[in-house]
Amino acid sequence: MKQRTIAETVSCIGTGLHSGQPVQLTLRPAPVDTGVVFTRTDRAHHTLIRMSPSAVQSTRRSTTLGYGEVTVSTVEHLCSALFGLGIDNVRADVDGPELPIMDGSAAPFVYLLRSAGLVKQSAARRVLRIRRPLEIREGDRSIRIEPARAFRVKYAVEFDHPAIGRQVFRVDAPDKEHFERELSAARTFGFLREVQSLRKAGFARGGSLANTVVLDEKQVVNAEGLRWPDEFVRHKVLDLYGDLAVLGLPIQARIKVERGGHALHHRLVEAIVDHPEAWSIEDPDSREPRGLDFLPAPAPA
Repeated sequence: MKQRTIAETVSCIGTGLHSGQPVQLTLRPAPVDTGVVFTRTDRAHHTLIRMSPSAVQSTRRSTTLGYGEVTVSTVEHLCSALFGLGIDNVRADVDGPELPIMDGSAAPFVYLLRSAGLVKQSAARRVLRIRRPLEIREGDRSIRIEPARAFRVKYAVEFDHPAIGRQVFRVDAPDKEHFERELSAARTFGFLREVQSLRKAGFARGGSLANTVVLDEKQVVNAEGLRWPDEFVRHKVLDLYGDLAVLGLPIQARIKVERGGHALHHRLVEAIVDHPEAWSIEDPDSREPRGLDFLPAPAPA
């Protein structure tokens, strides 16, 4: 298993989900052990933000990464695509504070990355292997990670809404094709009754039926309907992939989630960081013990 990057530079233009502002995203190849680095090209000196657990500044309605006062938000769908396709090293240049929402799923980013081409690099992929369970409970919400021979997920959601109810999705044989086929096109969703309050709070100003599955009190409002009957839980799994991506490594573990979301996902990431005795990093090239902060800081732009 070798590290991967993209073969060519690719770009897209879209609208920020929460800001409602136009934004351009450019993805560039990056050397071995770079990880994922976001560059705010609209800021002086092109401020760099390396994706890592310590860079997570907010999980309210989306995942926001930052360095000092400079942030980039709604990164989870791109990060999910990188995690699902097994891409380790890439530089993401963005000319605003938020990534484009595209159609509300990871599929446009998968298309962009596939268009760029995926290439293997000289160094082996390091793997985060969970060696003992960690669990977080918040009332009827919970997330647990435990040892397993491969990456496995069981995710459950439950909403008091006739179009959702209880949905459960399992990932038992994950690979790039499974992610593209079963998860990448699952869209973000929201409730019509929340739109006014969200916009007053500064969220969802770029939200529309083109990038969000919207529900009224009884049904899905979007004329085209759902892509899967259980699209809601599939999108939660997609978000989980993107939130776990901040660890910077593929994961060997089984994860069980009940009624999760960005905040609960990142509480698990924090627990992993805080409990180094619960995991190890396997490095086929050196076999040296390493922590989650081993990647070198990116060079200045």
